[in-house]
Amino acid sequence: MTTAAYIHLPFCRRRCFYCDFPITVVGESPTLAESLIQEYVAALCQEIAQTPAEPLPLQTIFFGGGTPSLVPPQYIGQLLEVLDRQIGIALGAEISMEMDPGTFDLEQLQGYLKVGVNRVSLGVQAFDDELLRVCGRSHNVADVEGAVAMIDRAGVENWSMDLISGLPQQSLADWQFALERAIALNPRHLSIYDLIIEPKTVFSKRYQPEAAPLPTQEQAAAAYHLGHEMLTAAGYDHYEISNYARPGFACRHNQVYWRNQPYYGFGMGTTSYLGHRRFSRPRTRREYYQWLQTLPAGLNQVNPDSLWERWLETLMLGLRLKDGLSFTALAAEFPRSWVEALQAAAAKVSPERLCLTGDRLHLTQPAGFLVANHVIVTLWEALEGSVFHQQEGQPLPIH
Repeated sequence: MTTAAYIHLPFCRRRCFYCDFPITVVGESPTLAESLIQEYVAALCQEIAQTPAEPLPLQTIFFGGGTPSLVPPQYIGQLLEVLDRQIGIALGAEISMEMDPGTFDLEQLQGYLKVGVNRVSLGVQAFDDELLRVCGRSHNVADVEGAVAMIDRAGVENWSMDLISGLPQQSLADWQFALERAIALNPRHLSIYDLIIEPKTVFSKRYQPEAAPLPTQEQAAAAYHLGHEMLTAAGYDHYEISNYARPGFACRHNQVYWRNQPYYGFGMGTTSYLGHRRFSRPRTRREYYQWLQTLPAGLNQVNPDSLWERWLETLMLGLRLKDGLSFTALAAEFPRSWVEALQAAAAKVSPERLCLTGDRLHLTQPAGFLVANHVIVTLWEALEGSVFHQQEGQPLPIH
């Protein structure tokens, strides 16, 4: 059953140079931002109200973007009220909100908490003003320190920090300094992402992967190992390839994705996963508003994922987690022959990268995490060569 919802709030003051997310740039004009936000929130409310609800209330809600902290608290409260009325919000639900330093003050933060937000994800990215400038970020290190001070003053215990490794001109010493500063500020959760050069971004026009001033593959691996060593030594659990948490503070919402469980998605550019169907929305506001006119009939025009597609997604996502996959749980959902083929394929992968421990299959830390994509592709190729899957009762070879 579906108990998670993602709400996309696309507004940004500017587009960061590495960003390919569906956003709307509003600059520094509060009048323009307010007008666009009001219109967009009304559209979100329409979409939520027209979405068929399942009987269980939401256990996690995530406001992502964009820069959700550009949206005033009253609109966040309005969206939560509509969600509660249409679907229901469980007592004790995790309600996360992405916030950027320099985009909110203490009164605004307290306003978010008052309407129900109880987890903050702070987009820091770097602890160096020059690196932040190179990335096109609109904040500086002083803004970061001010934001953390406000989070502490407001009494937000459950808060996360995002950092990016592999930035242009970022040395291993720079990365070590960023990790030291992050640990000193004591977020309960840290997400560490290695820079990916996405097509059609400013960075894609300026840089080539693994070419100076970007790090080589060896330098990127050294940064990953350093992050693992420093953060685990500081008491953080490396519970997912890119995520670390203090005990009890792993992100409940993101684990829904990694366990390939269903979730609602609302807003431009989002995807829902309901009834084994993935529903994608248009990436621009105009097209999203037009798409809304097809509801609710448009939601029934998507074919469900095949059992084989679900199998591959479950393997790919589940192996991102420290706990990995349970063979017993897999056998309860998929043909036993597939599970047996997976066990056989996994046994041929180096134990330095992939471990069979009792009922579980998991990547090693940090060596297996570092080459996760390679390991997963190796398993897929082995399975495609050895497994037959059933479709409408007929055995079909996998190609």
